Amino acid sequence: MVVKRVIKEFSPHKKDSIIVFGAHSDDFVIGAGGTIANYVKEGKKVISIVFSYGEKSHPWLKPEVIKRTRSREAFDAGNIMNCRMYMFNLEELKFYESYKQKNIEPELLKLMEHERPSKVFTHSQEDPHPDHQAANRITLELWKKLTFTPKPEVYTYSVWNPVSFHTIYPALYINITKSFSAKLKALKAFRSQQIQIAYPVLLLMFRAIKDGFKIGALFGEKFFRIK
Repeated sequence: MVVKRVIKEFSPHKKDSIIVFGAHSDDFVIGAGGTIANYVKEGKKVISIVFSYGEKSHPWLKPEVIKRTRSREAFDAGNIMNCRMYMFNLEELKFYESYKQKNIEPELLKLMEHERPSKVFTHSQEDPHPDHQAANRITLELWKKLTFTPKPEVYTYSVWNPVSFHTIYPALYINITKSFSAKLKALKAFRSQQIQIAYPVLLLMFRAIKDGFKIGALFGEKFFRIK
């Protein structure tokens, strides 16, 4: 039986909130794991929204099996970084259609209106993966419908786009030198993705060193502010 997290009730809002949207179970760690760990250490409430279980990652297994496995890994990674996790069962490669069909928007709007996050992180629109592009579209549509002010700042992170060309957007650099080990530890929680994640690990090492160099740190994470 698939583990399903449904947003029903929320604790009273007491501290600054950050929301991180990710298409698949490991994207929030790859794209913003160090920054998530930093914000948690600063006392901020970080919520990671994962849109899918990633049932197509292992086509030789039954979807229910891989959904259980990947959801467990995602929550393990979330526990390592002490962030709250919610997962949805959107169909891979049909994200936006599935999102509309399942009518998830009201639930996410309710969450965002309650939490009133100061910052929101999501996938880059430059990312070639269609699910990542859909996650970016969904995030921006949610942002437009928020009724509170000031609205949260919206930042994008990279997963599968080795180079970003968002020269028209201001960049945010976060020093993750002290939290990089937590990011790697969380990434190791995705044991079923050891082969698939080999490339992202090498890529994030390169990015972390490059972005850290920009701010005089050992490791860093770079985001573009699009809203």
